[in-house]
Amino acid sequence: MKTIIKIMAIGTLCLPFVSCEKYLDKTPDEDMTLDKVFTNQEWTDQFLAHIYSWCPTEANFADDGGAWRSPFVGGSDEMEIAFGGAYSHQINSGAWNTSDINRSPIWNETYMAVRKVNHFLENLDKVPNASQELKTRWRGEGHFMRAYHHFLSFRAYGPIVLLDKSLEMTDDLLSYTRQPVDVCVDFIVNECDIAVQHLPTGYFNNTNLFGRATSVAAKALKSRVLLYAASPLYNGNTDYAGFVDADGRPLISQTSDLEKWRRAAEAALDCITEAETSGYGLYDQNPDKVENYREIFTANFNKEQLFVKPLNQYDHYLWCDDPISLGGYSIINPTQEMVDAYEMADGTAPILGYDSDGKPIINSASKYQEEGYVATADEQGRWPFGVRNMFVNREPRFYASINFPGQYWKTNQDGTPHELAFWYDGIDGRRFAGSDYCKTGYLMGKLVNERSTRLYPSFFVNQSVWVYFRLAEQYLNYAEAINEYEQSPAKAYPYVNAIRKRAGLPDLPEGLSHTEMRDRIKHERRIELAFETHRFFDVRRWKDAEASQNQPIHSLNINEGTHKQDDAFYKRIVVENRVFESPKHYLFPLHRDEINKNPERLIQNPGW
Repeated sequence: MKTIIKIMAIGTLCLPFVSCEKYLDKTPDEDMTLDKVFTNQEWTDQFLAHIYSWCPTEANFADDGGAWRSPFVGGSDEMEIAFGGAYSHQINSGAWNTSDINRSPIWNETYMAVRKVNHFLENLDKVPNASQELKTRWRGEGHFMRAYHHFLSFRAYGPIVLLDKSLEMTDDLLSYTRQPVDVCVDFIVNECDIAVQHLPTGYFNNTNLFGRATSVAAKALKSRVLLYAASPLYNGNTDYAGFVDADGRPLISQTSDLEKWRRAAEAALDCITEAETSGYGLYDQNPDKVENYREIFTANFNKEQLFVKPLNQYDHYLWCDDPISLGGYSIINPTQEMVDAYEMADGTAPILGYDSDGKPIINSASKYQEEGYVATADEQGRWPFGVRNMFVNREPRFYASINFPGQYWKTNQDGTPHELAFWYDGIDGRRFAGSDYCKTGYLMGKLVNERSTRLYPSFFVNQSVWVYFRLAEQYLNYAEAINEYEQSPAKAYPYVNAIRKRAGLPDLPEGLSHTEMRDRIKHERRIELAFETHRFFDVRRWKDAEASQNQPIHSLNINEGTHKQDDAFYKRIVVENRVFESPKHYLFPLHRDEINKNPERLIQNPGW
């Protein structure tokens, strides 16, 4: 009989059993076996909990590739990761390849999780004394997990192998090959639909189950995968005309189908309707729009959060985001382009584009000022006296998301407010740093609780979830899909405006065309969903990445500056020339070892 701790590589898919941690306690004289696990209700539930632990720790943007982390935020134009070992640098430079892709082991990790899910679904009915109600919920969670882990692979690779049962050594493993995108999407959607039938809408009366799958979470996943499927990358993409499997089947549809947008719109609206009927809603509890936006991510298990991962005492990303003078690493650095994207307080765009040398084209109607320093502090505390004018009168989400030089953030050890000093001679600047230092002149403020700080000898964490799905995304999913399906923005307006109103911004102007609304929705996703692992995949599914990600990334001049009002520090400089090859970089490559196991039938992605 196979044991849980036995490791076996199976054919082309590399699907091992792995240890299920201490909760699968072993007797002194035997290993815990799969059969043994499903003889006990508690062990079975812990086995399921272990499957949840395979959901990626996307909070860790400083991905060294050695674990299932998140190279995606740093691999897009919203972030520069100062840690040199981050896999995002390979992505940004175009140097990633089929030999080192296992440093970001999505293929292996997702199929390891899928194998566990299949074992769980095939054995849960064996558990004695477990109520039918519990088994029903378990089954729903299992189908959600199977859908979610297939989706994680799909969003990176496109066409994937589909597994709805456990594989044995007697199976014809070489027959399991990549399926066309439309088949993959239908499989994931079907798993979501099954999950919906078995799951409650939420666990508002049982906080011990927060973080477990719900029917609303399953509908949110269905909405996202259908939105991806309707997008130009997968819907009529003739760039992939030669991308076929060993039997000649096209793996990505060459024919554009407007009905895919209809399905995506209906799925998003269905999710919104069930969520709001069940007590979920946009988080809008704090009249201070800056603090309210922060609390979406720091007020744990609030009504906007549809599916989250409890982080418990996981604190690495908090260390990475703290300034060096407070004991942090200062390596999670928003780009100047990301900073420029935030609107002014009145909803106007400060920057309209860039000259060929990277100089910003300033929107004179916005009253944005690139030069000079503000003479008075903001009454609401959004900016202090003396900071650069470029950080003044911006929208609330800017102040909740971007920590800029001269801003006060957290406290010093003596309890006084800490002024962020990223100029060269500043206490958070390059002069006083080792190998880790802020490379752009900015740190991320979003997703981090200001009360958490790495002050030696202790580290206090007052934040414990990562949000995978939230209701605001569903509003934007629906707006995008219905705008594309009806070729009209009429039904999109209320949902985009609801997001903007919650953020303290005016409504979109009336009379936008279908294409103008498309651009507005893309912009709104960039800001509202910033640093939440969306931008990397959004620019790819829109087929915008060959333009937006194939550009130099800019920063403030961290190599200059003796004080806060030193003009030399605020000169824009190139921090990195980024490379994006089309169509090669739209999809992750499979590792060459995987291809070599089944070279005739396991097809590599184009360009790799």
